Amino acid sequence: MDALDLLLNRRSIARLSAPAPEGKALENIIRAGLRAPDHGGLTPWRFVIAQGEGLRKLANILVTAAEAENSDQAIIDKVSQAPFRAPMVITVIARVTPHEKVPAFEQYLSAGCAAHAMQMAAIAQDFQGFWRSGKWMFHESVRDAFHLQAEDQIVGFLYLGTPGCTPMKVPERELTKFVEFL
Repeated sequence: MDALDLLLNRRSIARLSAPAPEGKALENIIRAGLRAPDHGGLTPWRFVIAQGEGLRKLANILVTAAEAENSDQAIIDKVSQAPFRAPMVITVIARVTPHEKVPAFEQYLSAGCAAHAMQMAAIAQDFQGFWRSGKWMFHESVRDAFHLQAEDQIVGFLYLGTPGCTPMKVPERELTKFVEFL
C-alpha cells in the first residue's frame, strides 16, 4: 500500500477480530509510534498493550471508574465489554516531562501523533485499528491504574486486529471549507 493512498483513505473499522498484530508486525507498529515528532527528544510516550487476560484487566479498570461515578448498570455493562471489540488494545499515554521549551500541550500532540502513526502502520500491514477516547481515560482511578504522574495523560485507546469487512468509502470533503490562505 502506497503511503499517500494509506493516508487519504484511512477509515476506522469498529469491530475487529483475531489475529492481532504480533512479532515483527507489532514491532513495526511500536517503532512507527516512536517516530512521532519529538521536539527536544523527550520521548513523551508510553504504550501499554492489553491482549488476552490484559483485556479483562483493562475492562476491570474501566468498570471501576464507571462504578465510582455511580453509573447505570447499562453503562457499566457497556464499559465492561468495550476492550473486547478487538483482540488488542494499546493505551497510548503522553508521559510529560517539564521542559521550558516543550510545553505539555506539545507533548500531548506528540503522543497523539504516535497513536496515529501506529494505526497507519497497522493498516499498512493488513491489520486495522480504531482510536477511542472517552471520559473514562480522564478518571482518577484510571489514571492511578496506569500510574500517571502530574501532567501525564492517556491520549487514547488504540484498538487493533484483523478487519472482518472492507472499510466504507471515505467521505469527500470540500477543501475550501477547511483551508484559507494568509
